[in-house]
Amino acid sequence: MNLIAESGRSALKIAILYDEQFLLHDTGPNHPENSERMLSAINFLKNDSKLKPNLIWPSFGYASIDVINLVHSKEYIHLVKQESEKLTKLTAKLSTGDTVISKHSYQVARKSVGAVTEGVDQIMKGKASSGFVFSRPPGHHATKDRGMGFCIFNNVAIAAKYLQMKYGFNRILIVDFDVHHGNGTQDIFYSDNTVFYFSIHQHPFYPGTGRPDEKGSGEGYGYTLNIDLPKGAGDKEFIHGLKSQLIPAMEKFKPEFILVSAGFDAHENDLLGQLEYSNNGYKKATEILSTIAQKYASNRILFVLEGGYEPTNLREASVSILNTIISKKIKAD
Repeated sequence: MNLIAESGRSALKIAILYDEQFLLHDTGPNHPENSERMLSAINFLKNDSKLKPNLIWPSFGYASIDVINLVHSKEYIHLVKQESEKLTKLTAKLSTGDTVISKHSYQVARKSVGAVTEGVDQIMKGKASSGFVFSRPPGHHATKDRGMGFCIFNNVAIAAKYLQMKYGFNRILIVDFDVHHGNGTQDIFYSDNTVFYFSIHQHPFYPGTGRPDEKGSGEGYGYTLNIDLPKGAGDKEFIHGLKSQLIPAMEKFKPEFILVSAGFDAHENDLLGQLEYSNNGYKKATEILSTIAQKYASNRILFVLEGGYEPTNLREASVSILNTIISKKIKAD
């Protein structure tokens, strides 16, 4: 395992994983998960004089079937390929649920997985201090053999399995602050005591899962932690949940790597969510997560885009996260 010392890691840049091919996943007119939603953020990151010197933009390829198969069944992978590539009309719904697909969706979803595994490699090989994956389609609703909720392959879940396979980690934390509960991620790791899944989300809301009494099963009991919040909860309840429940849980778990399902649909004025978080809320959350990463995981943290359907919100919140990481790095130096 090629691990860079914590002192050296703080001097490295942040890897931004993005590819224009992500725009080819066509969801049709008036769909919230569209190709435009993250362009404002990407354009800002490429041109902002403060951020540019702190970022690198690694290239990456398509994930192999074997890597995707770390989480998803080969039957499901084949189904996505077949249903996507046979399309003669512009869009259709994947037969497993409500996820809209187009002719290029299978290949774009493979590229999205390729982005998260490259993000992991950049951090683990000492090329980046941390990373942010701006990919689509999102992933946290996808189960082993079913895509739903705009998701096809579960990017974060695959990243966790990839970390285990390639780097031998046994304590991986997944933090999910999307407005929706990540039912797919929870399902995949529900009986697994090597991956701790923490989700803070709106309830009642789609997909209806993620109640506090859902704590895992078998060996995985106690390794799932859900906080459901009512609409309008705001930053105060968001940060309180992280401080009162996540921090104490991590004192026991001591994660070696942190993956973040970074959904921005809990942002105020989002098209779908109603939790009313502000940019300052995402800043404070990042400070907490970065502190956990610094304390236990040699600063290893990778953010992966999930929801967030208002381009300005997505840009401002993601920039707030990146500026917070940079600020923490400067203090560490």
